[in-house]
Amino acid sequence: MIKRLLTLTVLSILASSVVADEIWVSNEKSDTVSVIDIDKMEVVREYEVGERPRGIIFSRDYKYLYICASDSDAVQVMDVESGEILYDLPSGEDPEQFALHPNNRLLYIANEDDAITTVVDTSTKKVIAQINVGVEPEGMAVSPDGKVSITTSETTNMAHWIDTETNKIFANTLVDARPRHAEYTEDGKRLWVSAEIGGTVTVFNTEDQSAITKISFEIPGVHRDKVQPVGVELNKDNSLAFVALGPANHIAVVDTESYEVLKYILVGKRVWHMAFSPDYKHLFTTNGVSGDVSVIDLEKLEAVKAIKVGRFPWGAAARPTGG
Repeated sequence: MIKRLLTLTVLSILASSVVADEIWVSNEKSDTVSVIDIDKMEVVREYEVGERPRGIIFSRDYKYLYICASDSDAVQVMDVESGEILYDLPSGEDPEQFALHPNNRLLYIANEDDAITTVVDTSTKKVIAQINVGVEPEGMAVSPDGKVSITTSETTNMAHWIDTETNKIFANTLVDARPRHAEYTEDGKRLWVSAEIGGTVTVFNTEDQSAITKISFEIPGVHRDKVQPVGVELNKDNSLAFVALGPANHIAVVDTESYEVLKYILVGKRVWHMAFSPDYKHLFTTNGVSGDVSVIDLEKLEAVKAIKVGRFPWGAAARPTGG
């Protein structure tokens, strides 16, 4: 009996010490990062950061959070456990989005005001290269094998393909107006690029940089001018793509084989970006104007909850905790 009670006590202690997986959200007008407990589906912590935080991404070991503090002209590095800003990386002016190399060391940063991509070594805290790209760069991606980085330039309407060994552009591909985001498939064979003003997403063959298809969106009752694709995320097996459609207030669900739009999911106002829960059961969307995060049940493909965060949530990143 005593042994059983001791066992139950130990299990109870262990259960109470388990930390749930989290979604971290940047709030560009609150200058904060909100932390959502996925089990509780509520904000459990909030940290003050630099001015106008937008893109956020974790290091591969989830020890650090990188934050594009755009109006502070800095990429900040936060200790995830303490929430303390440790230091700023040299980032160039107005960093908006970035991508981390698979080596967990090189960070590729889009500097919107400078028309450059800055490559920073996060270990030495030094700039490795600054690459001239098109006007108003924003979207960033690195191929799964780490050999190519992508920058999208909003005003030039191009995706720039950069060799990560030489830090030179080897191809430029046109897309529709104002490309905002680039996303590789897991196998690296396809690249999805959203065009906000063009209202489309172009899918490229990465082997020869040719366009495979262009996807358009039509939502009943929503004017086409409000359909403005921004964030793109692919589910665990890459069978579905989820596209945030901005002021259309919907997420498009796209079959990645047929490129057919299967469904539109109503979310909050002015949806920007998304992050999957680590178990891929839910998708969390940042809704800037409504100041909340929509939670999409990926089995039902419908929004099941809205979580209030800071003012104008923008970026999102998932943190598995082992809980």
